Amino acid sequence: MAGIEQLRARLGSGLVIPACPLALTARRELDARRQRALIRYYVAAGAGGVAVGVHTTQFAIREPRAGLFKPVLELAAEELGSQFKLAHSEKSETQNPKSATAPNLSSKPPAEGIRYADVRTEFPSGEGPGVGSSAALPGSAAGGTEFAASAMIRIAGICGNTKQAMAEAALVRELGYQAGLLSLGALQDASNDELLAHCRTVAEMIPLVGFYLQPAAGGRVLPFAFWRCFAEIENVAAIKIAPFNRYQTLEVIRAIAEAGRQDIALYTGNDDNIVIDLVTPFRFNIGGRIVERRIVGGLLGHWAVWTKNAVELHAECRRLVLAGQPVPHELLQRAVEVTDANAAFFDPAHHYAGCIPGIHEVLHRQGLLEGIWCLDPNETLSPGQFEEINRVYRAYPHLNDDGFVAEHRDEWLSG
Repeated sequence: MAGIEQLRARLGSGLVIPACPLALTARRELDARRQRALIRYYVAAGAGGVAVGVHTTQFAIREPRAGLFKPVLELAAEELGSQFKLAHSEKSETQNPKSATAPNLSSKPPAEGIRYADVRTEFPSGEGPGVGSSAALPGSAAGGTEFAASAMIRIAGICGNTKQAMAEAALVRELGYQAGLLSLGALQDASNDELLAHCRTVAEMIPLVGFYLQPAAGGRVLPFAFWRCFAEIENVAAIKIAPFNRYQTLEVIRAIAEAGRQDIALYTGNDDNIVIDLVTPFRFNIGGRIVERRIVGGLLGHWAVWTKNAVELHAECRRLVLAGQPVPHELLQRAVEVTDANAAFFDPAHHYAGCIPGIHEVLHRQGLLEGIWCLDPNETLSPGQFEEINRVYRAYPHLNDDGFVAEHRDEWLSG
């Protein structure tokens, strides 16, 4: 149980977890160099984890003609391991400078002021994971400047019917992933009981991150009764709430509050409402007692771009929450700006048809991706989406991290 408890403590502290895109060449084959560069970007930006094989990575990687599910997950796991070894080596050289034969001139430190390490989480009565955390927050003075690569949480997407999901769960566990983000999109006609039996079976293989994926991206409506029973599955570590719907978001949080599962961390996947999710106290009267839960972090496709600034924004939100301070008007305005930028990237004007190409477009502009290609040749930017991305770039220059990427891009693309 030590592994699941450590996972819960890390997730409960509140993390920025980008949903990793897929880097392709013009021939729509895996671009391993740029795929590795994306992982290096997220590590350097101060993300607390990464999710691979999820919607943003394109579900089509599982199709036999693509054959990319295992290669992409292997590459990400290897790269995260390499980053840990590099960080460990550099730390050893710093602590024992005489043992180093020469300085490592090819590497630079990650984002200043960022550290996710030495997490200790306390759960006071009536509070959710992380609300009473004594962990050092990213950007805090207590956090220092060292980023512990070993603390990066590795989450893998798991899809399909029970047979497929179990095979994927076995693979990702073998590759060293700590949890599976379980999509139920393939079980559109299953009853609640059938869905829950499926979840319980997969949970026997690997800790679960529950996933409320909006129907427009391949998910299905999951009622309160489902989430109330899902909360009773022991091996659930967190839930990503991404229905892009306030009613359904509240149902998930109320279900977890009623279940009394303070060890299940709540994460926003509502790319249209990121900041508000992070600063809102969700309070419910349960049996005559007020129970408060908080969404402590995000597992987001939106955070696959402009990640360094997302880390800083998340840290700001968590500091306000943990200090019990009021939310300033400026932060509420920034919430509007983030949602406006997300509309350009995710393309709700065309029912999210351009959401993955929109993310690719930003990474392409930054030079991290060679192009915006998806596995499906027909999946590209929607009419007017390119201009919308231009607009939000001009309107909100303080939201992007282009300077940070430009400084380190060649380093991430080397080797």
